[in-house]
Amino acid sequence: MDTPNTSDRRWIALIILCAAQFMVVLDASIVNVALPSIQRALDFSQENLQWVVNAYVLLFGGFLLLGGRAADLLGRRRMFIAGLGLFSLASLVGGFATSEAMLIAARGVQGLGAAILSAAALSIITVTFTEGADRNKALGIWGAVAGSGGAAGVILGGILTQSLGWEWVLFVNVPIGIAAALLARVFVSESRREVAERRFDLAGAVSVTAGLIVLVYAVVRATDVGWGSVETIALLAVSVALLAAFTVIELRTRAPLMDFKIFRTRAIGASNLIGLLTGAALFAMFFFVTLYMQNVLGYSPLKAGLSYLPLALSIIAAAGVASQLTTRLGVRPVLFGGLVLVAGGLVWFSQVSVGGSYVSDILFPSVLAGWGLGLAFVPQTIGSQAGVKPDEAGLASGLINTSQQIGGAVGLAVLSTIATSQTNSALAAANGAASAMPAALVDGFHWAFLVGAGIAVAGALLTLALIRDEEVEMQPTGVEEVEMQPTGEPAIEGA
Repeated sequence: MDTPNTSDRRWIALIILCAAQFMVVLDASIVNVALPSIQRALDFSQENLQWVVNAYVLLFGGFLLLGGRAADLLGRRRMFIAGLGLFSLASLVGGFATSEAMLIAARGVQGLGAAILSAAALSIITVTFTEGADRNKALGIWGAVAGSGGAAGVILGGILTQSLGWEWVLFVNVPIGIAAALLARVFVSESRREVAERRFDLAGAVSVTAGLIVLVYAVVRATDVGWGSVETIALLAVSVALLAAFTVIELRTRAPLMDFKIFRTRAIGASNLIGLLTGAALFAMFFFVTLYMQNVLGYSPLKAGLSYLPLALSIIAAAGVASQLTTRLGVRPVLFGGLVLVAGGLVWFSQVSVGGSYVSDILFPSVLAGWGLGLAFVPQTIGSQAGVKPDEAGLASGLINTSQQIGGAVGLAVLSTIATSQTNSALAAANGAASAMPAALVDGFHWAFLVGAGIAVAGALLTLALIRDEEVEMQPTGVEEVEMQPTGEPAIEGA
């Protein structure tokens, strides 16, 4: 049984980990409303402006698995602090950027730091809190933070850009990162996988990281060059080849980056698949609602950001309820109900109009979708960690983060293509008249929201088909709160 001091220490550690994760999720969206200001300040071309966002997504999605494995082998607290340091330094450099290349490079390094610290943070929670009510409560808090970070990013981005300048959407990370790193040294216990010989699967790491980066790059570029273009097809082929090579390497190597035995519990594989679909629905919702508010309703960045406040509060409230419901009812019913609410919110969003109002077109569907996301995130994360051994915690956390991030990137690219195609068709029918643009945009948004709702429904159906609560309610995996001393330097295993 935990002593009061030990118990208090665990929850203080959770607050530190959640603060860092909030910063990571927030940074995926905080720059969106600052993009026009960044474009003017640094003389960005319209074509390169998207890479302020995409550079972050590319490296974040590409390095999550590697970050999780590094946490397991090299020390979870050590990698968490290292990721925080890299993230904070990149934020500082980005805020002082004087050119396109400097800012894009800084955002890429931010994504790398985010991948390292995010995978380490969730794995620390997994080995710190015993499976059951305590872990469900901890992951409920984690889910509230992760789910609300996107909405909070848009809100803070609007406030900081309008009041202090675009640089502060990056500078704000520095004091938070430094404080979290210092507190982590005091309140977060070190833990790592204990093995007689530490081998680092270099060939596996290179192949999967390169494969994921090429995949995300391909879907991001497909919006500009087309899904049927030679470039897109070639990039997707390269990604498939790299990921296939990774699978072969992992099956043959003695110390794999990803031991496929982790999928012995069906809930883990199912939760990651559903996480991929949830990420697609989530990213698309934020993207298209923001465009609707600013490009159709004419909202300022600040007003658009503040309009997300009810959504953020709904996610936080629902995540708190979800941890209790999951403990009582199990993962399956709570996750299913959450995804159904997300689908309902997106269907409601598909009814937006050119002359729409905030209350009917944004507020009510935001609250409905927010409750759905809050209810979905928590059981999804719990399922992704079901029965995970302490030495697999980094891998499991990297997997669910990767699934959500890659799902978001792919889903957004696909839905953007659908929306753009529909908008172009509507403009062509109106002979390209400028006055037809708002209606054409809304027509594209309708289809994007409806397809996003279909993705959420698919996730709900997969929940019923694949999740079994008796598989999630397994024996506790144990807690690693003691300091584990290194037994030697990790070896490097080549190709």
